[in-house]
Amino acid sequence: MVTTVMPTYGRIDIAFERGEGPYLYSTEGRRFLDFASGIATNSLGHAHPHLVETLKQQSEKLWHVSNLYEVPEQKRLADRLVANSFADTVFFANSGAEANEGALKIARKYQWERGEKERHEIVCCRSAFHGRTLTTLSAGDNETYRTGFGPRPEGFRHVAFGNMNEMREAMSAKTAAILVEPIQGEGGINPADVEYLKALRKAADEFDALLIYDEVQCGMGRTGKLWAYEWSGVAPDIMSLAKGLGGGFPVGAILATEKAASGMAPGTHGSTFGGNPLAMAVANAVLDVILAPGFLEHVTEMGELFAKRLRDIAARHPKLISEVRGKGLMIGLACVGKNTDLQAKLREAGLLTVGAGGNVLRILPPLIIEESHVAEACGIIEKVCADMDAS
Repeated sequence: MVTTVMPTYGRIDIAFERGEGPYLYSTEGRRFLDFASGIATNSLGHAHPHLVETLKQQSEKLWHVSNLYEVPEQKRLADRLVANSFADTVFFANSGAEANEGALKIARKYQWERGEKERHEIVCCRSAFHGRTLTTLSAGDNETYRTGFGPRPEGFRHVAFGNMNEMREAMSAKTAAILVEPIQGEGGINPADVEYLKALRKAADEFDALLIYDEVQCGMGRTGKLWAYEWSGVAPDIMSLAKGLGGGFPVGAILATEKAASGMAPGTHGSTFGGNPLAMAVANAVLDVILAPGFLEHVTEMGELFAKRLRDIAARHPKLISEVRGKGLMIGLACVGKNTDLQAKLREAGLLTVGAGGNVLRILPPLIIEESHVAEACGIIEKVCADMDAS
């Protein structure tokens, strides 16, 4: 049967009518603790007062003008992102896939402009996810997502995540860049080792390649630092952002050094909606909150507390959870049975989570949670695990 909404999603039969903080309320009146956060997107929870007020004020002034003109809030956001990162310059898009597309274009254009026209290959990792466009599907590593969409765009090689021997073997005089997620999200909450990131930086420099970090999911405070790469102290040349950057409002960004972006002149890239006044106002409001004194320290504190309690639960229920991994409030439960079974039981009990590769269940709460919310979630997980063990 044909539906007016194209059936590209296997939707869960729940609809929500409102949200407040870390909670969602369904059209049937049920309250859920939302530890999916729109897949790490509602970084400040639902209906955050500062974001709501900012959006209201901006909506009464200006929605869209296009990038034919100056957009003051865009310049303000770029200045703040540059001041708080490795980058010198920023391009604004609408999504993570667009941000990754742009990052790949920047890397290839950099090599072209320096006379290295054969350098077009991007070395990526297995279990990676970088978006759903034809090009980002080729950069990612999920054959199911690629099937049926014709010839794959060329120029991508894949190696095992964390394996520097394979990475070096895949690099050559054709390598334009390395693309990695400091923490793989959809791939199963796989954090990159600090030494691995250091080795990637060294290899990129040695081969005259650029290093691209995809922080679409792990960036914007999710790990307890503004950027996940900060834990290693190893900066990239280019970084993609989205999800938490807008706190639920569609916005993406590409951060780059002056060197990496040296080939990007007027006409080389563009976006109709990218950097529009509404998105820029909201993203600036998100930064207001995340950059406030003590906010990121609180994320780290909640992440450590949550991980400890989850490890205790896993120890009591080894037939259901084999491992707890991640960083900050980007947590993965490696399941023994089907992750979808545990996900469904938790949802029935009022806790929303997200599936991931490797039979992992992602827990991605809003960054504004308190200890009471951790306790509530752990109480639900403990009870569900006990009931599943007993059945």
